[in-house]
This record gives sequence, structure tokens and C-alpha cells, in this order.
Amino acid sequence: MEPFVNIFGQLDTLQSFIEPVLLVLVVANMATRYLAHNRHVEQYEDGGADAISRFIPHEATNVLLMLASFYYLTVNHHGGMVLSMFVAGLLITDLFEFESRKVEARRDVPLDRPKASLSLWTLSLLYLGFQMLFTGTIGTII
Repeated sequence: MEPFVNIFGQLDTLQSFIEPVLLVLVVANMATRYLAHNRHVEQYEDGGADAISRFIPHEATNVLLMLASFYYLTVNHHGGMVLSMFVAGLLITDLFEFESRKVEARRDVPLDRPKASLSLWTLSLLYLGFQMLFTGTIGTII
């Protein structure tokens, strides 16, 4: 179905490819989450609580994932709303998980994995897979 209006101009060429782009961003977010956690553990072991800093590539994938999910909201209203809520929750839990890692480091407790972020990441991946399979890109091929 052709859109009535191109809201974002040239960016609307992504409309038919937004779900695979989101999938790549979700997987990249998990990879950077893994790297960020390993970096936080190394920083804690080397310099204590004050040495722990944010991992910029992970923050960048968070922002890109949020922007892409908001764009998906304009393409698929229901699916985009649900996915945007998962991604917004993921962004918020990342903020709190980082602060909790700093608190753990100050208390000299071993740094724990970001469990809440991992669970929201899993929900995001599963829902995006559902959208791709039943309403999106893969659903039209099958």
C-alpha cells in the first residue's frame, strides 16, 4: 500500500526495510550491551567505582534503536507502539542498570549482569520477530 503522504521525505524509502533494520539494531544493541558489561567489569577491577563510565557505542545503539522504533510507529501503528514501549523501557532500564553497577562497585560487591535490560531486550527481539513473521517482511514472502 502506497502511503498518502511522505512524512519524512527521503527517509520514507526505509519504509519497506524498517523491520530488518530494527532487527540489526536490536542484535547490535545486544552485542554492545555485552561489550559494555565486560568493559564495566574491567574498569571496576582496574580503578574502582570512579573508573566506571558509560560505553558510548552502546548509548549510540540505544538512541538509534529508539529513533528507528519511533519511525516504525509511523509505518505500523500497533506494532510500532508496542515495540516503542519495549525500547523505551529498555532505555530507562539501561539508565538505572548503569547506576546500580556504580552502586555495586562502591559497595565492593561483584558487578551483576543487567538482568532487567536483558529481559526487555529478549521481549523486544521476540516481538520484532513476531511482527516480521506475521505482519511484515517475512510474512509477505511466506
